[in-house]
Amino acid sequence: MVDHEVDTAAGTAVVDAHVIDRRSASSDGVLARVRNGLDELTGALRRVADHVLSDPEAAARSTIVELAERSGTSPATITRFCRAMGFEGYADLRLGIAAETGRARSAGWTVDIGREIQPNDPLARVLDQIMAADTRAMHDTAALLDLGEVERAAVAIAGASRVNIFGASGSALVGEEMQFSLHRIGVAAWAWSDVHEGLASAALLGVGDVALGISHTGQTRETIEMLAEAGSRGATTLALTGFPRSPLAELADIVLLTASQATTFRPDALSARHPQLVVLDLLYIAVAQRTHDRAHAAFRRTAQAVDGHKAAKGSLS
Repeated sequence: MVDHEVDTAAGTAVVDAHVIDRRSASSDGVLARVRNGLDELTGALRRVADHVLSDPEAAARSTIVELAERSGTSPATITRFCRAMGFEGYADLRLGIAAETGRARSAGWTVDIGREIQPNDPLARVLDQIMAADTRAMHDTAALLDLGEVERAAVAIAGASRVNIFGASGSALVGEEMQFSLHRIGVAAWAWSDVHEGLASAALLGVGDVALGISHTGQTRETIEMLAEAGSRGATTLALTGFPRSPLAELADIVLLTASQATTFRPDALSARHPQLVVLDLLYIAVAQRTHDRAHAAFRRTAQAVDGHKAAKGSLS
């Protein structure tokens, strides 16, 4: 049964113009855009999104009337949903989903995605599901990532006097990896997970410095506070998050987006780790490219410094 009530002004979510501006009308990453936009949709538009994500191949085969009936909405709501996702109309959305699901099927990304891992599943099946989910998350991240923003972030870090990296819990581990990478090429970088130490360090930043906040949800209060403090002192602020309208993203000068593909025992925040590391690795390489001579010399010296602690071949029995 079609629910016509949701087409009233009170029942239909209003999508902020800034959200639409952030999206591309390309067919790449359609489902990733839908997943990342879920928190921005309510009511009828949210029901359409949930239905598309639950069975994208069926959605690609459906007419606009069929999709409206199956999602309990109306054709007018489907049209609004298409525009919210950056498409002119339903035909473009269908083509985008069909192209993406076709690529996923040929690449094997759809294997077990969305299926719950059962306690008695053999490890071979678990491995297949993890690999499929991570592969899909990587490709979704590549589709979402704005390389222009990566370029801006790399230029800022390459010219920074000091780089502070903020994160809590699992995001702190990702931040420490980035700090280590930057330090190896001569970038003065520090990673902070304790909010008191992080705030004290952020207060000493200024114009020409960079602060990076890492949080998949973009709602970790401590990370938000540390990044806000850094920004108030004039530092360029970067956010690595999965949600473009999150509080962390809203206060950052530059936003780098990642996608995730949750599985049993691996919720979104945990499944986002690999895509986060990939984006930061890209950023690190971009910084190294822009500081090539300094980075190459620093990396050579740091490698030589620790070389003596590597076990010689044949020395271990």
